Amino acid sequence: MQLKWTAVALAALTLVACGKKEEAAAPAAAPAPTAAAPAAAPPAATLVVKIGHVAPTSGAIAHLGKDNELGAKMAIEDLNAQGVKIGDKVAKFELLAEDDAADPKQGTAVAQKLVDSKVNGVVGHLNSGTTIPASKLYSDAGIPQISPSSTNPKYTRQGFKTTFRVVADDTQLGGTLGRYAVDTLKLKNVAVIDDRTAYGQGVAEEFEKAAKAAGATIVGHEFTTDKSTDFNAILTKLKGAKPDVLFFGGMDAVGGPMLKQIKQLGMNVKVMGGDGMCTAELAKLAGDAIGEDVVVCAEAGGVDGDLKAPLDAWKAKFKEKNGVEVQIYAPYVYDAVQVLAAAMVKAGSADPEKYLPEVGKVEYKGLTGPIAFDEKGDIKNGALTLFTYKGGVRTQIAVVR
Repeated sequence: MQLKWTAVALAALTLVACGKKEEAAAPAAAPAPTAAAPAAAPPAATLVVKIGHVAPTSGAIAHLGKDNELGAKMAIEDLNAQGVKIGDKVAKFELLAEDDAADPKQGTAVAQKLVDSKVNGVVGHLNSGTTIPASKLYSDAGIPQISPSSTNPKYTRQGFKTTFRVVADDTQLGGTLGRYAVDTLKLKNVAVIDDRTAYGQGVAEEFEKAAKAAGATIVGHEFTTDKSTDFNAILTKLKGAKPDVLFFGGMDAVGGPMLKQIKQLGMNVKVMGGDGMCTAELAKLAGDAIGEDVVVCAEAGGVDGDLKAPLDAWKAKFKEKNGVEVQIYAPYVYDAVQVLAAAMVKAGSADPEKYLPEVGKVEYKGLTGPIAFDEKGDIKNGALTLFTYKGGVRTQIAVVR
């Protein structure tokens, strides 16, 4: 093998041959001893907790769905800012938000998507018509579900251990409005319209039942859909029955146009409705047909006394952060997320099977008042807030239980 020498190697050999050696470098001085630094504490382990949220963020009532979703986002942000610990781990909460478009088929599709994503808990859905079919999927998967706004009694009467709600149901909502119409407003001839959804039909039936029991006469009951815009035929029919009050079971997207046509037909009636139409948006949808004290409606929840100031402060924060007013149920969504987190902390686990029993036993002081559930999953001692509209502004009448 032929050897190839580099210039550097040849120079080194020359130096050795001449007997010239560099003196060995002196060893570096050892550093002066110092006090041992304390060992840094190992970072706390992180536990990812996935919370599903479902509401209609497209379609006619997207303003209500987006309101709910913003409430969920604020809850997630606050939990992460607090550094909540579940067991010995710091929880990192993540929101998996889905749109069900208020459609039962889409509702079950996104529910299955959340189940497949292995969410730790679900807040939603907004509508009873999507909440009820979706609840079967969550129950089969053993995932706790808290609805912030579904009021149909059937939701918590299916025998599922996973279903809860933080608002009063239609038995309380429709029943209270029916009694209020007769006992307080002294209205005796009652007409009813419902949109045939699980929510609209349920609240209308409870209103009719309570009004009749209080001594009212039901002069007519007509039906529409949650997508209708023309109500002249059914309103003309009811006008001939001379009602004192017309109750609508449905959402504000239909209730607003209906109010305009009631005014156009010259019907001199008090209009009542449940929480679906009892929104800030109703005044915009109805225009000048909203009138002064023409509408009386109820929200399935509410606070007064010492609890009102903290809720008002939160609503101001909501507006500052999101640039819009609270529509109706964002605070209930916020509380529902917090309730799931509180149950996980109590159980020391985010595993649905382990923390589910703690949801049923929770006693939580929320923005919307004290939250505890009965054996069915309904909120105990649920409140209702009665509203009317003055100068186009939703104005509180009273909180009742």
